[in-house]
Amino acid sequence: MDDLEEARRRAGAVTALARELVRRPSRGGVDDYGPVLAVLEEWLAGEGLPHRRLYEGAALAGLVVEIPGGRPGPWWVLDACVDTAGFGDEDAWSFPPTAGDVVDGWLRGRGSADSKLAAALFCQLAADVRPFAGELCGGLAVLLDADEHTGAFGGARAFLAAPRTARPAGVMIGYPGPDDVVVGGRGLWRARLVVHATAGHSGARRPALGAVSRAARLVQLLDAAPLPGPLPESPSGWGDGFPLPPRLTVTAVRGGEGFSMTPDRCELNVDVRTTPAFGGDDAEVLVRRAAADLDAELPGPRPTGVHAVACWPPYRLGEGEEPAAALLAAAEEAGFAPRRKTAGPSNIGNLLAGEGIPATAGFGVRHEGVHGTDERACLADLPGVYAAYRRAVLRLMSCA
Repeated sequence: MDDLEEARRRAGAVTALARELVRRPSRGGVDDYGPVLAVLEEWLAGEGLPHRRLYEGAALAGLVVEIPGGRPGPWWVLDACVDTAGFGDEDAWSFPPTAGDVVDGWLRGRGSADSKLAAALFCQLAADVRPFAGELCGGLAVLLDADEHTGAFGGARAFLAAPRTARPAGVMIGYPGPDDVVVGGRGLWRARLVVHATAGHSGARRPALGAVSRAARLVQLLDAAPLPGPLPESPSGWGDGFPLPPRLTVTAVRGGEGFSMTPDRCELNVDVRTTPAFGGDDAEVLVRRAAADLDAELPGPRPTGVHAVACWPPYRLGEGEEPAAALLAAAEEAGFAPRRKTAGPSNIGNLLAGEGIPATAGFGVRHEGVHGTDERACLADLPGVYAAYRRAVLRLMSCA
């Protein structure tokens, strides 16, 4: 059967499952994930697909479906999150965030694009592959992460840590958008900085310099800190180059209260996006140097504290590396022309890169309003996207 024709036949079932998922609110860190995962469990059980729950500690963090092939070989993973961003200002939406309806060919509601439609697509693909899995090599896992938008990636961590999990040879992450296949991304180094001062009355004859004022100067020093540029690309767009420079951003400031007290403590959140030429160690050295410069210029009662809270490596797949090569070829065969993209924001691919597992991200349907108002996903793209992932999976699991 023609892949695209089969995909058109599957589109209705995929859409029906996605609609039910969108109707269950699953905002990361806000909603109970049980209801949205229950929809998936009922669907998977109805299809006779083996699946198991994933727990991060005592918390339910996702599901995984595992389809073993009939012959030895590498395991490949399709990954989609089923938790979502928050709703934001619901009064700004022109439809309910959990609408889950289809209007003018668009599936509407929070998570329709990121990434409940992909979750439904991957479940259907697993159901379609299972009947002839005995002819294939290795295995296929579908990871449904319910703890992605928190940044904790609890489902992915639980999947990788489980003793029974076969180590993946590669992962394809179903973020939306047909124009790009993300083959790399900047890493990150994050820290909480604590600036100290001497407390006192703001109306004192000689008030001390407060922690907020000292923190403001530290923000200036951080913003002015020199960072390297991007590494030049090779003519093919692959190789040792990395097309994006590092970036440092102060993302939060917390300190002080009321009006009459000079604050003695102020905290900053610092986010540094890293590259192969400027990694986590470099970011830490730069931030600690800025803190030391502050303490030398405007001494406080205690040194400024620098507390690292997260570090993920940058990554970039090489030319011909799987699963990117299979997905790019399959997408082109399905009528798309995606670019190879190195993303500025970090994604779950960075977590996987830290485990030595190559990953792609960002190939799916057209979309609007992701993480904003009126999120929706274009169903006209669904057959082609389904056909592309199906071809990629079968190519990767081929025994030829």
